[in-house]
Amino acid sequence: MSRTETGRLSERRGLRAETFAAWALRLKGYRVVARRVRPPRGSGAGEIDLVVRRGNVLAFVEIKARPSHEAGLWAILPQQQRRLMRAAEWFIKSHPGFGCCDLRFDAVVVRPRRWPAHLPDAWRAGP
Repeated sequence: MSRTETGRLSERRGLRAETFAAWALRLKGYRVVARRVRPPRGSGAGEIDLVVRRGNVLAFVEIKARPSHEAGLWAILPQQQRRLMRAAEWFIKSHPGFGCCDLRFDAVVVRPRRWPAHLPDAWRAGP
């Protein structure tokens, strides 16, 4: 299989995982505010898979499709966390109406033949 084919398969798997995670979060009472948020290039910020809201909580969600819960959490490295935090800052500046919300970083691990595992407040911004 070529690198292009592998990339396409990976992309499709990621989209399926994001869709599955979005539905699981909706069933938990979250409203999807945005999907696949991409800050401007050169900002040093990463893509946000999902932005969801429930009540006064606005959560930036990283989704990982992995064979196990632990593998999914280990896949969110500190450098990726920093890029997501920069992306969240950009999102809030671009959407000031959400500035009054409590912000949180969540993770959802999508495993084969299992319900997605949602980990609220997976990591904290700052020291």
